[in-house]
Amino acid sequence: MKITNHLFDKINDPTGIIEGDRYEFLLDLEIDEEDELFTEGGVDLRVIIASDDNGLRIVQYYFTDKGTKTTMDFALEDDEEAEILAFCKEKLA
Repeated sequence: MKITNHLFDKINDPTGIIEGDRYEFLLDLEIDEEDELFTEGGVDLRVIIASDDNGLRIVQYYFTDKGTKTTMDFALEDDEEAEILAFCKEKLA
């Protein structure tokens, strides 16, 4: 999995459920054809990051098939999640 493009914005949490600041990242991913996550249309990953006194953490994420605009039921592996969090942290610095 390789991040080929990204967008992010600070988002408002009107409920106050999540302490600190929240950011939404939209990541374009390049997936190897051998990977079960691969689709012909491509894959996006939407990630919600929370930033507070304890640092950054991933609050929520989901994959979307770009071709069909449908949500895909996959989870990040621990090393992938760490990679995504490091990427987001770098962009917020």
